[in-house]
Amino acid sequence: MTVLVTGASGFVGGAVVRGLRARGVPVRAMVRDAATAPADAEIAVADLADAGALAAAVAGTSAVVHAAARLGEFGRPAEFFATNVAGTDRLMQEAAAAGVKRFVFVGSPSALTAPDGSDQLGIDESQPYPSRFLNSYCETKAVAEQLVLAADSPEFTTCSLRPRAVWGPGDRSGPVVQLLAKLRAGRLPDLSGGKDVRASLCYIDHLVQSVALALDAETIGGRAYFVADAEPIAVWPTLTAVARRFELPPPSVTVPAPILGGALAAIETVWRIPAVAQRWTPPLSRYAVALVTRSATYDISRAERELGYRPTVSFDDGLDRFYTWVTETGGLDRLLAGR
Repeated sequence: MTVLVTGASGFVGGAVVRGLRARGVPVRAMVRDAATAPADAEIAVADLADAGALAAAVAGTSAVVHAAARLGEFGRPAEFFATNVAGTDRLMQEAAAAGVKRFVFVGSPSALTAPDGSDQLGIDESQPYPSRFLNSYCETKAVAEQLVLAADSPEFTTCSLRPRAVWGPGDRSGPVVQLLAKLRAGRLPDLSGGKDVRASLCYIDHLVQSVALALDAETIGGRAYFVADAEPIAVWPTLTAVARRFELPPPSVTVPAPILGGALAAIETVWRIPAVAQRWTPPLSRYAVALVTRSATYDISRAERELGYRPTVSFDDGLDRFYTWVTETGGLDRLLAGR
């Protein structure tokens, strides 16, 4: 059973490739540039916009794990739709035509994030999609997920895994690394307002486990699954603990809500200019602020019950492993310099 993994040059896709290979699963790694491909893997060079290349990539495979996506908080909506929606649909069509039996989509709980939403505590997969979305990434992950789940059939089993804030060794640009960069630069004020903000995260090993299980599990067709660590974290105390572990100053300066709102509006206005958005990362965004000011925790019982999913790495153990990896690869300065 050869499995095609898209986005194999990225943190998540690369970890899935290594994890499946370690389990003895034959893997074909799909990348846009062969120079970025994982070592010791069969390679397929293809772009989600190229139907012919996708047809060649899926040929002879029995399953697809679709981890490739356009990420980011800014950019033209058309670019997000072209990759995350049209690209996903094109890949599914080519996979189904080639006789692929299973399609595992790496989705995101961001698909449920509205512009002015409230806390989401312990929600399960019955939570509806919002009528409006926080940004184009959230919207296109929702639309793509709906296309994937609707494509399920007896001949073509589809499902969606929803990990949030995937982190751990190998992460060079994810939410945890972005927060570390802001802490080091002194650009992460305390935005809690005294609120106890809780969040589910997903350690990379847990996501890889869920992918391996989804490739074999029965009765999962057309279903979405939240995938997360066993216990949510308290966001602001955890940020303080992470800062201390990396010998960085913790968040201290507080920003009143009216000032924060005005600053975000100004930033978003400037970053709508393509030349700015393409060259610089904004200091803050509504999406980034939502991650640390809105509670978002997920009920993982469906994944436990139907996939056999069992998260085993605690946050403290995961942080130890991540810190060791950062140290062994040259330290925090080197990690952040490569972003």
